[in-house]
Amino acid sequence: QVQLVESGGGLVQAGGSLGLSCIASGRRFSINTMGWYRQAPGKQRELVAEVSTGGSTNYADSVRGRFTISRDNAKNTLYLQMNSLKPEDTAVYYCNARGVYSGPIPIGPFDSWGQGTQVTVSS
Repeated sequence: QVQLVESGGGLVQAGGSLGLSCIASGRRFSINTMGWYRQAPGKQRELVAEVSTGGSTNYADSVRGRFTISRDNAKNTLYLQMNSLKPEDTAVYYCNARGVYSGPIPIGPFDSWGQGTQVTVSS
């Protein structure tokens, strides 16, 4: 099973910056897309940004121009640089990875989530 571990959350004032990291580990797997999602209290989980193996990115409108997603394929590591943070960015941020197991056991697709890391932006 692919395991994801996030780090880097915390408390920051509005206008400040934070960086998140996510490391994927496991046996015999190949990741296609990695992404960051967030969930604020009382709200549904939403996509923040995602990046393909080839480097194509997709951002939520609310973070485009302020957040930058990147990944190191050799290290199976995902990053999110968050600048110009706003109080409405406050949420638990989750790392997601989708890909396939190389086999022979296990084999097939996977869709894994990290445990989440809290980001709090004070006004």
